[in-house]
Amino acid sequence: MNTDFTLPCRQQLELAAALQSLTNLDDAPALAGRLREFLLGSAGNGFDGVHATRLISVFNDRLTARIIELTAARHRLPPVAWCWLALGSEGRHEQTFVTDQDNGLIFNAVSEQEALALRQIFLPFAQAVNQHLADCGFALCSGQIMAGNPAWCLSLEEWRQRFMDWVRRPEPEALLNASIFFDLRPLYGELDLGERLRTLLLSMTAATPSFQHLMAANALQVDVPLNFRGDIAAGEGDAVDLKKYGSRIFVDGARIFALASGSRAVNTVERLRQAGAAAGLPASEIAALEAAFSQILRLRLAQQIEAVSRGESGGYGLKPAALHDIDRAILREALKQAKRLQQRLKLNYAL
Repeated sequence: MNTDFTLPCRQQLELAAALQSLTNLDDAPALAGRLREFLLGSAGNGFDGVHATRLISVFNDRLTARIIELTAARHRLPPVAWCWLALGSEGRHEQTFVTDQDNGLIFNAVSEQEALALRQIFLPFAQAVNQHLADCGFALCSGQIMAGNPAWCLSLEEWRQRFMDWVRRPEPEALLNASIFFDLRPLYGELDLGERLRTLLLSMTAATPSFQHLMAANALQVDVPLNFRGDIAAGEGDAVDLKKYGSRIFVDGARIFALASGSRAVNTVERLRQAGAAAGLPASEIAALEAAFSQILRLRLAQQIEAVSRGESGGYGLKPAALHDIDRAILREALKQAKRLQQRLKLNYAL
């Protein structure tokens, strides 16, 4: 899938130009508001879920990169290679309108002592970027998975060691971290440095079937919200959390396939396309999974857009009863595809 979009309409061109010409960080929140208004309109105007989340992510990337660039100009950063890492849904290019920050920073260092010294220089810069992003509407991560946290502002060797610990000693926290950090994508700076880290990660996961097995077992802890008749089973408040019990199932499965096969793809659809066959999925089944994932993303976005129109913050809960008959049938069939994906994981990993 193409990582960018042509900009056919006047508003898109104007916003792209405004991002390129942004020189004052104080002007960034207002521009972010214009971007959000445009994206809210675009996402509800005929895009499928996969392309809508990609469009949101691409514009968020551009704004984030500009903020990093302008913030770096205000700090005296050391003359070493460094790279800002996008993680989680941002790393996968699958952001919706309800998202917080997941990011990290990687830099070159020749020793532990140098890494410690460099970290103290990079941290004020990273924390400033995190705050500027928060000012633009990207909420600070409640779990502190941000570059401004010393735990995630690391040298290449420190990141390598961290990943090795998670893969070789996969405790529950490591499996949780894998769902965020293993979706890393270099966003700004020396991109090759981030790619080197991803190469190291893939070499570890592809060579460790026991870790893949535990990831699969962890992914299967999420029950698809379908009852024994195959109908949608709403939960608390007659709603379904379409992130936890919908799109996450596809994201988790595709991640496992990619990490097992060594595929460099990060986006869920690209992972299914590149690694699905190696996992035993025929082309028709991969296409069905892509369509189901896209439909769930579309319904999530529609729910968020509707919430914004009511002056609410949105969230992840969707009431199936509020859908019209066609969308309710589509959701039911999409969840059946999620069930089939879990069955593939059970088969592949004898679970």
